[in-house]
Amino acid sequence: MIRVVIGFLLGVLALAGCQAAPGSAPPAASSASTSAAASSSAADDDGIPDCSVADLPPEAHEVVDDIEAGGPYEYPRNDGVTFGNREGLLPDEDRGYYREFTVETPGSDDRGARRIVTGGPDERDPEHWYYTDDHYESFCEFAPAMTG
Repeated sequence: MIRVVIGFLLGVLALAGCQAAPGSAPPAASSASTSAAASSSAADDDGIPDCSVADLPPEAHEVVDDIEAGGPYEYPRNDGVTFGNREGLLPDEDRGYYREFTVETPGSDDRGARRIVTGGPDERDPEHWYYTDDHYESFCEFAPAMTG
């Protein structure tokens, strides 16, 4: 009788181990809306996908040039200002580490949703470069040295 009870308990435990616990399913991959992020390579250990500079819109290349030159910027009241990372999608850093810059959207009546966010102490030579075309809903990281 004890063998039957132990066998039954082992069977129940084995079945319970095969079922996923609530909330233990892997999170769905965020759908980066940019073609740059969609065609990105494997993400670095920070979880942000890499993207090719070639996939960024031509207007982004102009902004990279402006950043490396230290300005002037198309939107001087908005560009080069601190990006707060309130969405928490970029790695945690001290306030002032990130700066945001507008990437113009042709045909848009306002600044649009496209931005480059840089990270690092030197505004002209940032350590990190990020692109978003959906106003901070998703990012990809790129290396501007690959621009031509």
